[in-house]
Amino acid sequence: MMLRMAAVAANFDRDLEADFARIAGLIEQARADGVQLLALPEGALGGYLLSLDGSADPPPAFDLDGPEIARLVALAGDLVVTAGYAEAAGGFIYNSAVCVSGDGVLGHHRKVHQPLHEDAHYAAGDRFEAFDTPVGRLGMMICYDKAFPEAARSLALDGAEVIVCLSAWPGARTNPDPDLAKDRWKRRFDLFDRARALENQVVWLSANQSGMFGSLRFVASAKVVDPGGDILADTGVTEGMAIAELDVAEALDLARRSMGHLRDRRPETYGAPELARS
Repeated sequence: MMLRMAAVAANFDRDLEADFARIAGLIEQARADGVQLLALPEGALGGYLLSLDGSADPPPAFDLDGPEIARLVALAGDLVVTAGYAEAAGGFIYNSAVCVSGDGVLGHHRKVHQPLHEDAHYAAGDRFEAFDTPVGRLGMMICYDKAFPEAARSLALDGAEVIVCLSAWPGARTNPDPDLAKDRWKRRFDLFDRARALENQVVWLSANQSGMFGSLRFVASAKVVDPGGDILADTGVTEGMAIAELDVAEALDLARRSMGHLRDRRPETYGAPELARS
């Protein structure tokens, strides 16, 4: 079955009503383009942090079963939509991602890996789990999570066919290149996207914030990557929607037929117990 999917690069801030208006517009644009799976960035509800030095106020936090997520569910309708938000739970705030359709919440992830001083604002998640949706089995991760091969591998081993990575990935903080397209952090962002797709032979959707927010200049670069690590669609360093269509089952079968990276693993040789799990 063909799956038409899209990853968004856009700017979201503390104006929640404006964020929802932008999300509604993006969902309508995606629906008009026949998109079935839409990935929005980290912090799509309420924005990200204004800086990574530990001094910035965090965005507003919402309950997973609260009215804000219910509003996202209503907007999603017949689409499967992923979006990032700050989650309030058990007296903590998590940097979280939710996957919804008009039927409700389909999946949920709390960011595990925290760069720089992000842990001054958020508690860390403790797991990576794939989940079933109307468009196939998905996995989610947030931004810095993708720098750790074990994270994507655990989702692939849990049966994820498509991994969605929601980011607020900025350009370099020191010696930034005036040309964002040449920025070294933008290059890393792209390398991680392609490497994680190729090594796990999965479809990869990468959404990201764009523009400026506080001291952060985001690299945008939303994209769709196939199981061979090839970029099918890319927004570049400006806001936009990267759209691609793929028969996911066929693409995974072709990628894994001769050199199956998951099939050909030798977990008994890897030493560390967490790498040896099959």
